[in-house]
Amino acid sequence: MRAFDEGVVFYPLYALLFASAGLNTAQITSLFVIWTGVAFVIEVPSGAWADAFSRRRLLATGAVVRAAGFLAWGVFPNYYGFAFGFVCWALQGALSSGTREALLYDELAALGATGRYTAITARAATAAMVAMLVATAVATPALAWGGFGLITAGSVVVCLGSAVTALRLPERPRVAHIAEADVSAPSAARAYLSSLRVGLSEVRHDPRVWRAVVVAAAVPGLTALDEYVSLLVHDLGVAVVGVPLALTVMIAAMAAGSLYAERKATTSPGWIACAVGVSGVALAAGSVSGSLLGLLPIAACYGLLQMASVLTEARLQDAMSGQARATVLSVSGLGMEIASLLVYAVFALGSVRLDVPALTALFGVPIVGIAVLTARWLPRYAPRGEEP
Repeated sequence: MRAFDEGVVFYPLYALLFASAGLNTAQITSLFVIWTGVAFVIEVPSGAWADAFSRRRLLATGAVVRAAGFLAWGVFPNYYGFAFGFVCWALQGALSSGTREALLYDELAALGATGRYTAITARAATAAMVAMLVATAVATPALAWGGFGLITAGSVVVCLGSAVTALRLPERPRVAHIAEADVSAPSAARAYLSSLRVGLSEVRHDPRVWRAVVVAAAVPGLTALDEYVSLLVHDLGVAVVGVPLALTVMIAAMAAGSLYAERKATTSPGWIACAVGVSGVALAAGSVSGSLLGLLPIAACYGLLQMASVLTEARLQDAMSGQARATVLSVSGLGMEIASLLVYAVFALGSVRLDVPALTALFGVPIVGIAVLTARWLPRYAPRGEEP
């Protein structure tokens, strides 16, 4: 399913669609803020839904909602249509954030095979990046041939395919019994509130868990910068129709990072922290290079952060008890949304005086700071053999 999610041909082009509709950098950033703000509000509640109700049905519902959002972009290509599409995308993101990972981990736990989680998620992330790479490569000829109308249709079809795939996933009765057997409002409300309470309590009272939550949120949080990469490439002189091809270098690096994460499943927190720190330096160097060759260190940055994201999320999974897994993961997702909001705020304010390359380079500093946090707080590799 994750490969379906990332195979949307709108990904490398939507910022350019907004720009072609007459939106400036501040307006585009405000759309990103709406996107993240909606996700911020419903992130944790949606995690409790995933612990109380059918996870595969939530994943399917989210995919259909996102399809409606992309359709709105094609039919109403103005600020309000774009805003509606981002609200839909935020709903889908919240419904799937933590839900997919919790479903996988619990299915492995039932088999006593949680040690395989990092390998499977690494391969899934690699497949997702390959799907994104294909979608990015296809976007250029699709845009040239059919314009944004064809891009819209292709993205909607991919989302609907994701919904069908979600409904075919295996799911054990522990998460499906309320949605399919007892749909009374009091029972559903009690199950939801219980999941929410247990998950939040674990984050508050277990230092190993809340520290892992912070790291697992912070490492991928600043990758919200990728929303501006297409603008960065365009500023460097690449024509709109050629931007997707230029971005394939970055996506290929992310695929390689995901694949390599499988080999480093048992590595130390210090090694992961070092990778994060190097990514910050590479981002700054590439952004101020002033040439297209700067895309190479920027791609290296995203590859390293992708690898670290897979590893830190797996360490969080191992650290928690599993009683309200999706809720705890959603708390980490909430932290990612906060980090994203900060990125968008800096870009909105900084764009008044600085261009996109200069703003991007500045974010190398907080990434290095996150590396220090990773070395201190990320738990060591210790998978749980069995889950309750």
